Amino acid sequence: MEPISRRTALALGGVGALVVVAGGAGLVTVLSSTPGAPPLAPDGSELAQPKLLRSVDGLLAVDLVAARSPVVIGGIRVNALTYNGTLPGPTLVVRPGDTLAVTHTNLLDDPTNLHTHGLHVSPEGASDNVLIRIDPGATFDYRYEISSDHPPGMYWYHPHHHGMAAEQVFGGLYGAIIVEEAEPIPASVERVLIVSDVSFDASGTIATAFAMDQMQGREGSTMLLNGQVGATMSARPGNRERWRIVNACSSRYLDLRLDGQALQLLGVDSGRFAAPRDVESIALMPGNRADVLVTMAEGISVLKTHPVDRGSPAGMMGGSTQTGGVVDLATLTVSGSAVASFPSAPSAVERDLRSEPLDGARTLTFAMGGAGMGGAMMRFTIDGRSFDPERIDQSVVAGTIEEWTIVNTSPMDHPFHLHVWPMQVIEVGGQAVETPAWQDVLNVPAQSNSRVRIAFDGITGTTVYHCHILDHEDLGMMGIISVG
Repeated sequence: MEPISRRTALALGGVGALVVVAGGAGLVTVLSSTPGAPPLAPDGSELAQPKLLRSVDGLLAVDLVAARSPVVIGGIRVNALTYNGTLPGPTLVVRPGDTLAVTHTNLLDDPTNLHTHGLHVSPEGASDNVLIRIDPGATFDYRYEISSDHPPGMYWYHPHHHGMAAEQVFGGLYGAIIVEEAEPIPASVERVLIVSDVSFDASGTIATAFAMDQMQGREGSTMLLNGQVGATMSARPGNRERWRIVNACSSRYLDLRLDGQALQLLGVDSGRFAAPRDVESIALMPGNRADVLVTMAEGISVLKTHPVDRGSPAGMMGGSTQTGGVVDLATLTVSGSAVASFPSAPSAVERDLRSEPLDGARTLTFAMGGAGMGGAMMRFTIDGRSFDPERIDQSVVAGTIEEWTIVNTSPMDHPFHLHVWPMQVIEVGGQAVETPAWQDVLNVPAQSNSRVRIAFDGITGTTVYHCHILDHEDLGMMGIISVG
């Protein structure tokens, strides 16, 4: 199997669209060569679900402790970064109109904070304020008011303290948030699947990223599904399962496949398609989520991720790289007596900003090159400037609709993430999409551009937009937006 090209990746990653890719033999990888890395083998245990914490009477109150904790990965005791001692952290389940109250304690050696990725909540005060700093040993009380018309879907939480985001997410700090529908989609089982990657040595010490790792965007040598290596799942023929998938990798693009099973994509990020889409492959950039229905057919299938070429800083000198071989994430065994079929998934109605008048347009340019401070690292910029927490880069009038063109002059793809306000994808890599797709992470292919429309409704305040290759964010590829 040849790696997917950046051109194919832009079509996949830009709108969560799926393509049919011919099968073929490929190198199946669990662990690539990393100095000092221990030998790992799939543990073969049943895929575990993160602990589920559900709101009661309109409130979910959670204690969330970030700390270094021992976890077992592929038989190796790893000194990971965790929420509440588990990898991943607990899944937080709320409904529109609820309040989410999080008491966040930092027992790490470095500052941290918390970002509720994708939630349409205030970015100010004690809500989704990524400019808050929680020092080691300190506690902060977050309070998120979720509107009664908040879109249902899959969201997630992770640290966002500037300069530490990549290291802390790579180390294991992530968990899922589900905003439930008023009427659940019929399914026999619902699963949360969080895909991540990590590197560690034989002593269980998580690898430190060097300068080239940061410029490329670190990718772990071991891939995990809910913190496990080579887990198993079982089902009966005819079962319809709902899989809520998160790409929690700090840099890695995913091309997920489950050959032999019928997949229907309900939507990507917080958006629902008007009707489910039959797919054979699911492309997710870092930070993306997918809501998938899997109708089980008898047999054994393997959930795999295939390599994606997202470019490289070396492209400036005529080279490029892509992730390693095909990785087995989990094995699904479908057997036993068949079960009754399920009704079709309901359709959804999505607002289409293409039919509404625009109030403004602007262009943002992502670039990398030159030298940073001391000449030791190339610069990662938006509109020629690195992140400055004291500078407002974009001022937007509340209640307006704008069209943003994101230009990428670099030799690498950059996944563009805007906090708080979802984006309707219009073009990816200069190619128009056919139907509306609402996402909060958008692929901007190397040496190309993508275009979105944004309705700045309901929420005012100051927050950020950035590249969701988290090393690039930490290196300065981030700006501040103020809406009011």
